[in-house]
Amino acid sequence: MFLENFTRQTGKTIEVLDPESRDGESFARAYDIVEYPTLIALGDDGQLQNMWTGTSLPTINEVSYYVQ
Repeated sequence: MFLENFTRQTGKTIEVLDPESRDGESFARAYDIVEYPTLIALGDDGQLQNMWTGTSLPTINEVSYYVQ
């Protein structure tokens, strides 16, 4: 629901990775993600900018700040 609302309100999309896929598992391990759902904001260089975990998701405005 969050992803659909985000796209509808901002016109932007968020990349989604399945933590049970090979790529998702590697990604989760690299960024020490152990709780789901998790939203992370990365810089262009892959540097972690912000992370939100669990059921208390951020507002759409908070996330849209990081989406280009």
